[in-house]
Amino acid sequence: QVQLVESGGGLVQPGGSLRLSCAASGNIFSINVMAWYRQAPGKQRELVASITRGSSTFYADSVKGRFTISRDNAKNTVYLQMNSLKPEDTAVYSCHAWIAVRIGAYASYWGQGTQVTVSS
Repeated sequence: QVQLVESGGGLVQPGGSLRLSCAASGNIFSINVMAWYRQAPGKQRELVASITRGSSTFYADSVKGRFTISRDNAKNTVYLQMNSLKPEDTAVYSCHAWIAVRIGAYASYWGQGTQVTVSS
């Protein structure tokens, strides 16, 4: 069984930084795209950033220049370094990955989510 476990959320003041981690475990053959999404109260879930196995990245306009996504393929882990945080970054951040348990059989997996609160 495959699991994604996030860590690193919390409360931070505006202008501060946090680093989120998401580790995949279980019967993993290969991991394709890994991504971070967020959902604020009363809003739809949005894609924050994504990264391919070859480290090509995508960022939402709202986080460009402030957030950095990276991954360690040997550890099946994706990171999100968040700098210059703003109150509007407050949300539940969830990790997502396309994971294959055997060749060619990719499926969608989500982490449980971690709360990020930016407030003074």
